[in-house]
Amino acid sequence: MPYASPVQDHRFLLEHVVGFPSVAATERFADATPDLVEAILTEAGKMCDEVLAPLQRNGDLHPAVLENGVVRTSPGFADGYKAIADGGWVGVMADPAYGGMGLPVALGTAINDMMAGACLSLHLCPVLSLGQIEALEAHANDDIKSLYLPKLISGEWTGTMNLTEPQAGSDVGALRSKAEPNGDGTYKVTGQKIYISWGDADFAQNVCHLVLARLPDAAPGTKGISLFLVPKFLPDAEGNPGQRNDLRVVSLEHKMGLHGSPTAVMEFDGATGWMIGPENGGMAAMFTMMNNARLAVGTQGIGAAEGAFQKALEYARERKQGKAGGTGAIVEHADVRRMLMSMRADIFAARAIALACGVAIDMGDATGQDDWKARAALLTPVAKAFGTDVGVAVADTGVQVHGGMGFIEETGAAQYFRDVRVTAIYEGTNGIQAMDLVARKMMDGGEAMYRLLDDVEAGAEAARAAHPALAEKVWASAESLRETTEWLVSQGMEQRFPGAVPYLRAAARVLGGHYHLSAAQAAGEGPRVALARFYIDRLLPEHAALLAQVRVGDAGLYDLSPDDLAA
Repeated sequence: MPYASPVQDHRFLLEHVVGFPSVAATERFADATPDLVEAILTEAGKMCDEVLAPLQRNGDLHPAVLENGVVRTSPGFADGYKAIADGGWVGVMADPAYGGMGLPVALGTAINDMMAGACLSLHLCPVLSLGQIEALEAHANDDIKSLYLPKLISGEWTGTMNLTEPQAGSDVGALRSKAEPNGDGTYKVTGQKIYISWGDADFAQNVCHLVLARLPDAAPGTKGISLFLVPKFLPDAEGNPGQRNDLRVVSLEHKMGLHGSPTAVMEFDGATGWMIGPENGGMAAMFTMMNNARLAVGTQGIGAAEGAFQKALEYARERKQGKAGGTGAIVEHADVRRMLMSMRADIFAARAIALACGVAIDMGDATGQDDWKARAALLTPVAKAFGTDVGVAVADTGVQVHGGMGFIEETGAAQYFRDVRVTAIYEGTNGIQAMDLVARKMMDGGEAMYRLLDDVEAGAEAARAAHPALAEKVWASAESLRETTEWLVSQGMEQRFPGAVPYLRAAARVLGGHYHLSAAQAAGEGPRVALARFYIDRLLPEHAALLAQVRVGDAGLYDLSPDDLAA
């Protein structure tokens, strides 16, 4: 059974669960009618199923390679990318003034989910371009916008972001790349960057790098970082790729997975670049791109989970073993059914959280209301961390469902695990996402979280008549999270950080219960109610143990020295 995009799931979630009708009711997104949404999802799903999904194994078996300074991409990837670009999917959320569709982030998130499920390695390329498009829209001058945005949005040119250096991983402030003024408005950028996804591609007319670097005499740390746009080819007077810039791909990383996505070590040797945003404003500009990327990466985890689940379900329905009832296939075994139900329930929960984050971003953009912006900020680390954790867990479980055959590469089950594993590290590790949640996102004293929990409890109250037992469990879980949030915001960071990861996970569990209950309420009866019951009865209770971990703080964390740990 080939991959099938979950179009119906997205349509149901957008229409009935995460509040997308409110987005479509705004003046900004009034064109996002139900008919348009259905047409967009259907066409995107068709491209994913027919064009991208057949490339999934190609990327793994025939990785991108560096030959004589040129990156050669996996067989079929050029045609797959052309289909993405020709369909307008690179600029689906971009400004129509430069050729974009201007569609809501929530709808773009659904499309990203399906593309990632079809072929994660190739999907990384347009997602990076989309992040660069957002950064340029927000921070570039008009000349840069008019030259670069149409090319990036059309897919003729691709975009990357260059943050990490060998000595500076998550500590971006330790970077050493430098930029010196040329005296004509351009800068000479010098330095080495590592882990640059899609640092080059043989199907792109130009590759545009956003590079963090320091100006001469800049302050140390993140305060002294500026952002520069450094293209592979310098545009000529007509705006076409001209002279080759002084940059090169030094090597491609040998990775655990995502073999079809070339991850480059980039060398900039006095390359010509243009500053984006103000001097020493690089981090603010880059965070525009990174915040987009965090939701996108969470969505990639969900997409990969969908692909892994579909493959596991197909195998479980066909594999005959033991004395299972019904068809005799292993899908009838209790433990296999437990695994498959858990996979399906967690994918739904993570997908709902990601789409709800998209809705919050859209509502903040459309209305300018601070409450929506605060909710979007709150949900972003949850969507990223939980989405990728679910991706890793579901892919791992997919191997388990296959049994011994899951360890055999020819089945393709292991590829999903190898490919998705890095998403929990991308764009700030999930531990960093959790610390961001309990620190920066709690600077309001927890108010944004309390307002979100008010909605969870209101939803539970509305569902009591139809689903009393499920509603009570969701309501009680929200109260538990509220009480722990009150404790958390009363503590210093030394007590918040040790429990940050379980706190984020507990919040995701509670939100998952809320969205499952909302789905059951909307559906009335049938499979969605059964799935909600499974999640709320079997997975939601994890929140209590997670919240207990949060309240321990740092007790016992440092009782063993590094030498004790090694003993």
